[in-house]
Amino acid sequence: MSDNSLAVEIRRETGKGAARKLRAAGRIPAVLYGHGRESVSLSLGAHDLEMIIKRSDAGVNTLIDLKGEGGVAGTTVLIKELQRHPVRATLVHADLFEIKADEKITVTVPIHLEGTAVGVKLGGIMDQIMRDIDLECLPRAIPDAIEVDVSAMELGDAVHVEDLAIPEGCEHDVEGSLIVAHVVAPKLVVEEAEEAPAEGEEAAAEGEEAKAAEGEGEKASDD
Repeated sequence: MSDNSLAVEIRRETGKGAARKLRAAGRIPAVLYGHGRESVSLSLGAHDLEMIIKRSDAGVNTLIDLKGEGGVAGTTVLIKELQRHPVRATLVHADLFEIKADEKITVTVPIHLEGTAVGVKLGGIMDQIMRDIDLECLPRAIPDAIEVDVSAMELGDAVHVEDLAIPEGCEHDVEGSLIVAHVVAPKLVVEEAEEAPAEGEEAAAEGEEAKAAEGEGEKASDD
């Protein structure tokens, strides 16, 4: 059992009209599937699900126990997918995936950088390339996040996948040499330095511009 429970109801009416009625009542359509069961159409309180996600450090990786009817009571699920309104960002649909406590699953876990790198304090930029990683583990072993202390990193330093502290019982198949984050020099400064002409080149350019202007003046006089 998880620490979060969510009341659901079997959804017997389908279609856009039924979905609009649900949302007008503060509920949203949902689908439960997994472990060979036929998909079950449900409805649930949008606010209730939002509060579970917000309260939990695990976010969408939070284990949820369903309360309801029709054989779904006591089912433990993970949120497989959420659909939100493109403008209001409110929930409009949820896909729930049934899990078993003794069966490994693959989940996407965020990577959090902790601290301020030495290189950043000296003017560098922390460039985080990987923001999450797929891990295979038992449901109870899902970490809230993979945390990386970057405070000692200097300009040019990098953290690779092989440097991550993956919790015991979790596995991944990501190439260890891939960069998670690195400290780089500000691109704007580098680009400006590359584009700025040398002192001699700048003087020569000004001379050419002056000659061109004189030529135009002489031509105008001849005309």
